[in-house]
Amino acid sequence: MEFNKKQGAGVVVGVGSALMDILGHEDHSFVEKAGGVLGGMVYVDGPHIDGLLPSFATPPQLVPGGSACNTVVGVASLGGAGRFVGKTGSGPLGSQLINELKSKNVHPSIIRSDQPTGRVLSIVTPDAQRSMLTYLGASSSLEPHEVGEDVFEDASVVLVEGYLLFNRDLITAALSNAKKAGARVCLDLAAFTVVEHARDFLEDLVDKYVDILIANEDEAKAYTGLEDEEAALKKLGEKSEIGVLKVGERGSYILNQGEMTRVEPQCGGQVCDTTGAGDLWASGFLYGLVNGYSMEKAGRIGSACGHEVCQVLGAGIPEEGWRRIRALID
Repeated sequence: MEFNKKQGAGVVVGVGSALMDILGHEDHSFVEKAGGVLGGMVYVDGPHIDGLLPSFATPPQLVPGGSACNTVVGVASLGGAGRFVGKTGSGPLGSQLINELKSKNVHPSIIRSDQPTGRVLSIVTPDAQRSMLTYLGASSSLEPHEVGEDVFEDASVVLVEGYLLFNRDLITAALSNAKKAGARVCLDLAAFTVVEHARDFLEDLVDKYVDILIANEDEAKAYTGLEDEEAALKKLGEKSEIGVLKVGERGSYILNQGEMTRVEPQCGGQVCDTTGAGDLWASGFLYGLVNGYSMEKAGRIGSACGHEVCQVLGAGIPEEGWRRIRALID
């Protein structure tokens, strides 16, 4: 796949929910009592999250998050150009998120709102799965006219997170305007619960606007209705130029215009937390694509990013991890 070098010279723009992540460890029963879905995501209000925090055995950590946000931070950490488009509150949490993005060399294209900044309570269970309770807050007030074509005029790739599928008008505007601006459009399906919600219109969106479609096993099954991985991968790549199927510890498969590439997993270390694994996989893969690498090498960089983030709590890879990834690229 060749990228138009006139389009942004490698700029990856992420569009999604501007959120702060609240990360804590608990068991499966806690997820159920909290009203969550094991390994999935449900929407709740702010007071619901606040009421759960005292129940954690160990106080949770607070870090910047959001799927597309995590991805563009990863792109910038690899030395690429990243920009994030979203909406946050006007209070201290919103300012903290913006300052964190700047410190990671990500350009924040952030609109401020009077609503509270959104946040996600990520409950990490002993099997390293994460179950999310999400309060969108200010991020839910992002309007279709705020993701106009001008927002994407210098982008090589625009990554739109699947969570925006809960807002049909918004995601349609983001995808269509990114396409009009000449960028390659990437949609990460985000969670099987999201796919199930958007089943009636998702395939049409992919057909019209999406060049790169990324899914894990559960998301692919929800999207295609197929158990067989090879058949599911073929379906993912049927209406998009590139289809990606991530299969966890077994690696990933990439279908590029009918040609399949198998990417072996990165091995070693103890899985601590899978939060951000898919987001960071996308970081490495998209960084590889905009730099003209082969599908196999782009996938290996994605695999390395996903592996490193699983060694720590949360979606932030420490600098020693980034050094190992950069060594792989070189």
